[in-house]
This record gives sequence, C-alpha cells and structure tokens, in this order.
Amino acid sequence: MNLIKLSIKGISYSQTQSGAYALVLSEEEGTRTLPIIIGAFEAQSIAIALETEIRPPRPLTHDLFKTFSDRFLITIKEVIIHKLVDGVFFSSLVCERDGSEEVIDARTSDAIAIAVRFDAPIFTYENILEKAGVFLKLEEEFGIKDDLESDEVSLELENLVTKTETTFSDLSLKELHNQLSDAVINENYELAAKIRDEISKRS
Repeated sequence: MNLIKLSIKGISYSQTQSGAYALVLSEEEGTRTLPIIIGAFEAQSIAIALETEIRPPRPLTHDLFKTFSDRFLITIKEVIIHKLVDGVFFSSLVCERDGSEEVIDARTSDAIAIAVRFDAPIFTYENILEKAGVFLKLEEEFGIKDDLESDEVSLELENLVTKTETTFSDLSLKELHNQLSDAVINENYELAAKIRDEISKRS
C-alpha cells in the first residue's frame, strides 16, 4: 500500500473528552484530515517543539529522547501510523544507525512528538484515511482556522491554555517579555503560552 504524507494542522482542546486534546493531521496532497485524541502532556510536548519562542530550561521526555539519539548517532527517518483498532491508532518509528534500519512500536502521540523534534515526515496508509479521515471545517469541529495552507505547520496555542480571568493588558511589552522568561524558567508553559499570545497581539 502507498504511504500518504501528513502534516500537523493544529491542536485544540477536545470537546468530547475531558482533559484530552485533538491533534489534527492533514494529508499534504488532499483535503482529508485525521483527528487523533491525545493527552495533555503529549499535546504540550508537541506544542513546545513547534513553538520557536518557548524553550524549557530542562528537557522534556521527548527532548531527552532526541538528545540520547543524537549522542548515539540514531536518526528517526519517518513515523508511520500503520493501524487503527477500535478508535486507537498504532504507530511505528523507523530508526536508522550506521546504515541499519529498525522499526519500533510507539504510541502515536509520542511518535509525533518525536517526529517534530527530528523533522521527520509522518505517513499513514490509504485504508486508515478511508476509515478515520474526515472532510470537515476545522473551525467548527476543533476551533482551528480553516484558512491555513495544507502544508503549513500552525498551532493555536491559546486552545491549549485553560482560560482564566488573568489579563496582561496593563503590562508593558518589556514587562511581558520578563514575565515570559520567568514562566519558562519556572516551567509554567501554560502561563508562558498566554503571555506569548498577548505579546503576539501587540506585534
């Protein structure tokens, strides 16, 4: 079966499962999307890997995997979402070292968090897209804008942050940048995302 390349369309809080997030993948040469329910930790890990302005002072689990792999000259060639059983996606990491290739089973959320760090392509098979792929308006289903280009990696980080009454409207840009640095140092990534969004609004 031919592999179909996917890109990350966005992440949003799941409206159907409390405490979970919807990771939306889209086929690069088509209009189908593949929504996958993932946990909060994996959603945060993927978001941080995609976000250029937020860097944790200590490595997350997937960052540690990347560092370990780099030290031992292991590369991740690609991620393949190869099976769907009872709504659960199964994935594989295709690894290479010294010309030798190994395939390792992984949870799809972990596999994608790792793929982003290695800049590795993500693939699936046609039968999985036929089963689980959907044509939908993303802003209606997941709160993600539908005017994004299919090959554009975009992330609506504000959808990953619990809404609070806290506002930053009274703070200057300098104060916001200082608070952003403090939030990252303290590993408060939800607060960091909110501050970054406020800074972006003023840019």
